[in-house]
Amino acid sequence: MRSFTEITSIPNNVPVDIGHARLAVRWVDVGPPVRAEMIVMPHWNEESPHHEVTLGETFPVGEETWRFADLDMASEDEWEVTVRRVDEHEVMAPPTGRLWKPARLRPYGQLDEAQLQSVETALGHPLPPDYRDWLRRNNGAQPEVEHHIPGMPFALLPERPLFGVHPEYPLFDLVHAQRVHRDPWLSPAWLVIANPSGGLLVISMQSGDESVYFVHESDLLGPPGPPASVMRERKLRGVARSMGYFLGRLTPMEVDQLPPVQMLPPGTFTDSRNYENGQA
Repeated sequence: MRSFTEITSIPNNVPVDIGHARLAVRWVDVGPPVRAEMIVMPHWNEESPHHEVTLGETFPVGEETWRFADLDMASEDEWEVTVRRVDEHEVMAPPTGRLWKPARLRPYGQLDEAQLQSVETALGHPLPPDYRDWLRRNNGAQPEVEHHIPGMPFALLPERPLFGVHPEYPLFDLVHAQRVHRDPWLSPAWLVIANPSGGLLVISMQSGDESVYFVHESDLLGPPGPPASVMRERKLRGVARSMGYFLGRLTPMEVDQLPPVQMLPPGTFTDSRNYENGQA
């Protein structure tokens, strides 16, 4: 049975039906080389073969041959793989997708339980659990270069890091940031975690919601306190559903100027994980 499509795009976590089978992608790895694990789910049996392929390589789908043709990444958790059914003597078009690169952040260290409890006492409320764990392991973080999230009007800078516990340096201190950046403009229902260029990054303090939001600097105007703060909070823009997802979307600004993804010549294999500290 022949598939009803010649080419299809497979988003992360979404199987795609091509007629006689469904295709899914378990994971992608930017490498180099760029790799992905394809899952073939035929309609005619219950077995679902898995095929690990590099960009440009082919894998079987029943009696057909399909190629891992392209990868386009918006973030670590948002990507789309393009696959194409291969005919005899087909010449592959060069890939045009772009790869996401992880954020280049330098943690300031770690915090013990006594330090975390001291921060919570100073704030007057417990920290959101996921953010608390991140703070424990990193104590804030400094971007090595300018970072952004594509489509969002802010930039984290080396001189404007993610806040930590630094009472000796108030500009980077989480508790100090609430007095300076939150209290004049927002209610205690929010925790300011960074003061990037363009506005503020905040986390919800409400139970069950640890989403990261952005408030634009143009909204940080007017009289302090309620009811003005209520109006400001209505203008908060969602950035990510958790601290982990926020870091997964954070991108070094210079990556935008990199060329699109390229295939390596046959026989070439360079895995940066073989190098010290993961650096090529």
